[in-house]
Amino acid sequence: MREARSRRRAIGAAAKAAEGGARRQNHQPHLTFGVDDPHGHHLYTLRQSRYDALARDINELARVAARDGKTLSVLDVGCGDGTLLRYLETQPGFGNMVISATDLRVDRSLYKKDLFHELYIGDLSSGYPGISSASYDIVVCEQVLEHLARIDTAVATLARIVKPGGKLVVGVPIFLPPLHLIRKHIIPKLDQIFAPHKSRGHEQAFSQSSILREIKKVRNLQLLEVRGFRVISGGLLRPFENYHWWWKLNRRIGALVPAACIEIQIIMQKASTNHLLQAPTGVRDDAPSE
Repeated sequence: MREARSRRRAIGAAAKAAEGGARRQNHQPHLTFGVDDPHGHHLYTLRQSRYDALARDINELARVAARDGKTLSVLDVGCGDGTLLRYLETQPGFGNMVISATDLRVDRSLYKKDLFHELYIGDLSSGYPGISSASYDIVVCEQVLEHLARIDTAVATLARIVKPGGKLVVGVPIFLPPLHLIRKHIIPKLDQIFAPHKSRGHEQAFSQSSILREIKKVRNLQLLEVRGFRVISGGLLRPFENYHWWWKLNRRIGALVPAACIEIQIIMQKASTNHLLQAPTGVRDDAPSE
């Protein structure tokens, strides 16, 4: 009798374990903005909302290009593991986009490498001599400039490779002034004293006004929009990132006061003129007459 009860308990425990395993196997993780993004952990992960906004904008440009019988050429500068491509792939106009990318090296986890028309390996700080001027309808440089020791050549290069009439999108993290000066000049000195082996990765620290000043040094770029992302995020507020209204609230604040956000995107348009961009020494500018 005892043996029979023990056998029934064992069978019941095994059945429950199998049922639990099946549930875990069939469980699908939340998609961030409908995208299978390994960096997104909530339905509306605010850190990734900049890619959702970018993908929607680029999709609209691709729709307009298709209407005119053209394809849209896109360059993702510093593509990393291909996050932007993941978001573009879900857009209805993806088939009318030609996606290329650059980076210092090919990331081992680069998403669908074969979908890139061109994959250029090089340093933005060196001016990308292998990329011809006026090559792309839209150039995206998201979360790259803050890692460079100097950004003058980088910004001039980004402007150089955009086609006349094309768009340049620059995304950077920002601080409210004068916190950006503290982060750039004081924190590194404190690190040398108290954390000499610590590496933060960011060489630059921007406020909205400081990065705009740098970009406006390049001729033929017209400012169209500055939009912000993530006013407050993380910690106890992180669960709110599963709610559409929280994402909408952050987007609204980001549109009204981008300087108060953690990250911004600066959207510029290259003028359709006969004037070539004035680039710093060492930066090619071989654009044909326009």
